[in-house]
Amino acid sequence: MIPLPTPVRILLKTRLCVLAFAAMVLPAMSQGLVTPLRAESLSAFAEPHGEWHVAADVTLMPENPTLLASTAGTGVIVNGSTGRTKDILTKEDFGDVEVHIEFCVPKGSNSGVYLMGRYEIQVFDSFGVAEPEHSDCGGIYQRWENDQGFEGHAPRINASKPPGEWQSFDAVFLAPRFDGNGNKTAPARFVRVLHNGLVIHENVDVSGPTRASRWNDEKPLGPLMLQGDHGPVAYRNITIRPLPPGFSNPFFAMDTATKRSYPNDPTPPAEQLDLLKELGYNGIAWTADDPAKTREVAAAARARGMRMWAIYFEGTLTKDGIQIDPRLEPTLDVLRGHDTIIWLHLPSKDFTTSSPAGDAVAVPALIELADKAAQRGLRVAIYPHAGDWTERIQDAVRLAKKVNHPNFGVTFNLCHCLRVGDEARIPELLEQAAPHLFCVTVNGADSNATDPSWKQLIQTLDRGSFDLAPMLRKLTELKYPGPIGFQGYGIGGDPRDNLTRTINGWRNLLKKL
Repeated sequence: MIPLPTPVRILLKTRLCVLAFAAMVLPAMSQGLVTPLRAESLSAFAEPHGEWHVAADVTLMPENPTLLASTAGTGVIVNGSTGRTKDILTKEDFGDVEVHIEFCVPKGSNSGVYLMGRYEIQVFDSFGVAEPEHSDCGGIYQRWENDQGFEGHAPRINASKPPGEWQSFDAVFLAPRFDGNGNKTAPARFVRVLHNGLVIHENVDVSGPTRASRWNDEKPLGPLMLQGDHGPVAYRNITIRPLPPGFSNPFFAMDTATKRSYPNDPTPPAEQLDLLKELGYNGIAWTADDPAKTREVAAAARARGMRMWAIYFEGTLTKDGIQIDPRLEPTLDVLRGHDTIIWLHLPSKDFTTSSPAGDAVAVPALIELADKAAQRGLRVAIYPHAGDWTERIQDAVRLAKKVNHPNFGVTFNLCHCLRVGDEARIPELLEQAAPHLFCVTVNGADSNATDPSWKQLIQTLDRGSFDLAPMLRKLTELKYPGPIGFQGYGIGGDPRDNLTRTINGWRNLLKKL
């Protein structure tokens, strides 16, 4: 899930319906200003409101499951008794945002969430649909010109719940870009959309307003619009968090940096997460563990408004296939809905480093793993590691092309790229990896080190002679939207000191950008 600012999370527990406008100070989320949608009014939305009203909850009407019955109270907004009323728009305008919104529809009903009043994520009763289209729940609705529809985007999977149950969308959205003369230079983009915790879209560009938008033009800012005239619907727990301009990728720490003794450390995961939250990190990457403990860590991260961004597993490539840690499959089950990346590093005694001869054995097994991950709303990324069969990012990209699966990609690891001598090729390698890039890890390092040791290649982010700024600028140029993690393996010393130095180094890097 896309994490929410702490004050919003507290309000959700009290079941207040919230429309929150909170700034984010990178890399941490600001505690921000929280503006509740007042129980006695629809004050966050511009008038007229039509038949929209505030209620405590909704259920399916017993005698007619195509309608919603509401109970008096606060916490939910409902579009009248018949669902045929006006669309409502927020008073505030927004550009780049993270949005969380919960909704409930009865049988056969239809609504929509319009970013900037122009770009729709479809709300629909699509429970049980085997092959969803753009018009199903979670679809990015088609555009419409000259009596013809085009450019609709179906959700990757159908994550719909039965009618009458509360559901959620979490989205990262970038507004279209314009030059000083008002000419559009880049289209609107849905960086990522989750439906009930499962990824349904990534990096979808929308060339213009979708059908039934409030306006047909495009601007840098616009309000959130909730469609009210297509059928009964209820909404609650709406959070809009503006993203800052520039480099806005989430920044997390690997547990190689949070543990004094890696991989086994007596420090409770909750203490590690509390430290990261205090310092301003967006979450953690974990190492393969007992599935029950992994569930605990992921839940603890979410409870703190953070995320387990990745988990590290080993799979050994043999002539007969890939021997994977037996904890992996139950881990897929416990991480369902957390949008965690499964990092897979692949050593081999049967195939030499970087040898394509192993592809014929590896690819079928990786396709099977990607399918299993996709069924749980998760993704798999090769973790290039010096000395592995897949020690270079080039090896991971070669496999990603052959696996050809939306839930299978690659990770770029700076320290391992430097270790294998590819420092000069980093911009080129990032371009090659970009279509498949799920995650990036960084650290301080010495540039052009001769016969480099890990002490030279893995340092806190404020140390080392390697200039990370050009690499981050390249990622910005490539429109990489994903997370970036701090690799702290083998640094030694006090985790708090290392993490503090690194978060300060990260903030200083962002100032350069």
